[in-house]
Amino acid sequence: MNEFSLRELECFIAVAEELSFTRAAERLRLAQPPLSRHIKALEGKLEVELLERSRRHVAITSAGLAFLAEARDILLRLRRAGEMARRTARGETDQVKVGFVSAVLSPELVGVFTRFGKKHPHIRMQLYDLLPSEQLEALARGEIEVGFIGVAPEKLPPGLEVTRWREEELLVFLPPNHPLAAKAGVKLAELANEPFVMISAAAAPAYHTYLHRLCLEAGFRPRIVQEAVRAQAVAALTVAGAGVAILPASLNRITGNGLVLRRGGRAKSFLTHSVAHPVSLSVPAARVLAALRA
Repeated sequence: MNEFSLRELECFIAVAEELSFTRAAERLRLAQPPLSRHIKALEGKLEVELLERSRRHVAITSAGLAFLAEARDILLRLRRAGEMARRTARGETDQVKVGFVSAVLSPELVGVFTRFGKKHPHIRMQLYDLLPSEQLEALARGEIEVGFIGVAPEKLPPGLEVTRWREEELLVFLPPNHPLAAKAGVKLAELANEPFVMISAAAAPAYHTYLHRLCLEAGFRPRIVQEAVRAQAVAALTVAGAGVAILPASLNRITGNGLVLRRGGRAKSFLTHSVAHPVSLSVPAARVLAALRA
């Protein structure tokens, strides 16, 4: 059997649906003689009669009905394939898997997700609430394509890199009735003798290292009395009186006990949020990064 063409399929489907060569020709913007030739050629290649014709009547045969369903599916799949090719060329695919830390779900990050959804409505964003350490592992295994990891580690797993995203202020979280709670701001050195609660090094190794470095720069080593894997739990521990903590400002919406943290003089303290992704940046990841810069 000779292979039939896409045009022949289009002609047959149009006539089968319109049951009129005249209307089918108008629909395809094609003259009737070439339309009839395409149908004849298709029937010849299939070696079956698809349509019964008379001067005033067109009917579809049983073979034509069977072929029509498959022909429609072929045409639909071809159109979908073409659309997928065009979307891929534009940098769009069906889905992108993104890791984030729900503890620091800020308006800025919500804005990234919102802009992405509006800009790329055909791409489904799958979100995974993962600790920074879990995100890096998932990225290395190819289970996610982008990770909003917070502080970037000094050493990344092979094949990954980070892109700086935004700055966020750090606050000191104090227990209720703490002597420093009445101040407008707290210098880091004033916390030298305080018990600290922190996010564990296993959960957020880069953030843990970063806080230790800040304290060392202020002249002391933090005395850690308790750790938790989630930043929300650390904030809750400060309210329970377990100790002081240094956390991103976004956590203050949960407990409301955060104060401005000053590293020296009147300078505030900040951390840099980063986005981790493969070195060979996948197209969906590129789109996410473009969206967050918009």
